Amino acid sequence: MTGAGSLLPLRSRLRELRPDAFGADAKGERWARIRRSPNFADGVFQNPEGARVAPSGSSVEFAKQFFAKEQRVRRAPTGTIPVHPTTLADIAKPPATGLRLTWMGHSSVLAEIDGRRVLFDPVWGERCSPFAFAGPKRLHPVPLPLAALGPVDVVVISHDHYDHLDLPTIRALAGTGTVFAVPLGVGAHLEHWGVDPDRIHELDWNEAVKVEGITLTATPARHFCGRGLRNRQHTLWASWVVAGPEHRIYHSGDTGYFGGFKDIGAEHGPFDATMIQIGAYSEFWPDIHMTPAEGMRTHLDLQGGAPHGVMMPIHWGTFNLAPHAWAEPGEWTRDAAQEAEQAAAFPRPGEPFEPAGELPTTPWWQPLSAPLAHPWRSTAAPEVTPMPLGELDLAGER
Repeated sequence: MTGAGSLLPLRSRLRELRPDAFGADAKGERWARIRRSPNFADGVFQNPEGARVAPSGSSVEFAKQFFAKEQRVRRAPTGTIPVHPTTLADIAKPPATGLRLTWMGHSSVLAEIDGRRVLFDPVWGERCSPFAFAGPKRLHPVPLPLAALGPVDVVVISHDHYDHLDLPTIRALAGTGTVFAVPLGVGAHLEHWGVDPDRIHELDWNEAVKVEGITLTATPARHFCGRGLRNRQHTLWASWVVAGPEHRIYHSGDTGYFGGFKDIGAEHGPFDATMIQIGAYSEFWPDIHMTPAEGMRTHLDLQGGAPHGVMMPIHWGTFNLAPHAWAEPGEWTRDAAQEAEQAAAFPRPGEPFEPAGELPTTPWWQPLSAPLAHPWRSTAAPEVTPMPLGELDLAGER
């Protein structure tokens, strides 16, 4: 049988096969608002500076690097990542200084700021993937169950990639009564997964919303979006400023370096603490992720060009997403902080700290890493003595 009538059941069946994790497309007034955005042109959201979204260079060369056995070994720890054992007890007490950050791994951070609790990019799933059986797998467990986290005033999402917007985590949070602050277009995914639209604040760049006495502002970032088979650039990506009566913090989301960080700092800074993406970088996509050196430069830009506050690296250590060595982002960020004379925090997953208090600075990753190069130093730092490889859980395996 031929003709349009025979195609409709097929299209319906294909829609039914679409994984729920793909989310939903913007429609109606949401789509009209997207098209009215000053950051939307030629049918897609635009970056503040030009960026190559697709990997550059030779795909064959990238495949050689990413899938070579010796490279896969470098991209995983050589032992068990030390997760902080008393997270729940520690966060049960209010922060003495009014500001406390708890890195849950990757880009997930619980920020307790001026009596409110903000949860950035929560990913409690085992894999950052639309499928339970494939995709990058966790290299360490979450520090505590999501249900044990307690009440959260607002959940902030930077963009809709799987390692930042996790379906099972959002569905669990949808039943808690928390509100969500998300970039323009991302609300369609949340509604599709059961979040009440009245609890979604959907912002364009430089728009702000006040929740429980704190102000959340979506600020520009240099990245891209997409969850389905086609990346249509119809959801926005953002960094975030959160300002309370006494403290200000910044979460970069995913971004490449660009000159706009100075403008964000001039308008919203300086910050008591910044959470800056420094992992999953590669020469194959230099415009959409930052190296540790670029991450430190970003922090300084946000602080008016001089060391101030505390920088905490994020987007590393939890998932295997790039060709670089597993511990390289932490090690190189530590180098960059020392050279800039900038205070930086390196907590273990689940380890709370107060930026105005004693900072976690022990390089906990070193005993779990193969030797790491320090190519820019005139005098190389002592090489790390690796532990035996043992049984590795290579997160890049499918």
